[in-house]
Amino acid sequence: MAIIASGATDIGQKRKSNQDSICLYTKRHFYVVADGMGGHNGGDIASQMSVKLLPDYIENNFDCMKANELLKESIIHVNQSIYDHSTQHEELKGMGTTIAAIYFDGPNVNIANVGDSRTYLISKSKIYQMTRDHSLVQEKLTMGLYDREGAKADPQKNVLIRTVGYEPEVLVDVYQYKVARNDLFLICSDGLHGKVSDEDILHIVNKHIPEPALADQTALDQTVQALIDQANANGGQDNISAIIALAK
Repeated sequence: MAIIASGATDIGQKRKSNQDSICLYTKRHFYVVADGMGGHNGGDIASQMSVKLLPDYIENNFDCMKANELLKESIIHVNQSIYDHSTQHEELKGMGTTIAAIYFDGPNVNIANVGDSRTYLISKSKIYQMTRDHSLVQEKLTMGLYDREGAKADPQKNVLIRTVGYEPEVLVDVYQYKVARNDLFLICSDGLHGKVSDEDILHIVNKHIPEPALADQTALDQTVQALIDQANANGGQDNISAIIALAK
């Protein structure tokens, strides 16, 4: 099964710097969005360390363990590296990053996340959120304190309960999904999914890729840019990152 992919990151309309980073490691069909946080450029450093160290770990260990275990261990490795770096530089203490990553392995895709960057599946003109946010607002939703509409107004909606690099240990959610031809996976930071609804994401993807079997690199590039443009049009208060990977 062939995989084609496209990705981009954008500073948005309000931020002075871009703390998002992305990785398209096409050699191993490994793709990552990282959304950094922390003062004094800490977020930039944490996310940049992630997209540098993760593919290195995958490349050095891909034949040593199962794909889902490899994906999990790569994030644990990066968590330790970021934490160690922050303890050695006082100005970076407390830095961290979200990570949403997918790793294709034969007929399966392995999906991992820490934080509130997401992976979606778009298949047969429907959209499915494949990851669960590690955020305070998600915990409130799970407890039934309010619905998704109510969650949008929560003043703590940006508070994360799990990140990469903030603590010496991290719990990584890993899922495995059997891929069908024409399945499309979208990885994005909250700068996209926080400003563009799932329904509008689906509409944009379907508009630019009406027939996934016929989609080429240009169509994917245009779709990624259209998603980012819509997030900016809706306010662009945060950095915006998106990667699309299409199974053909």
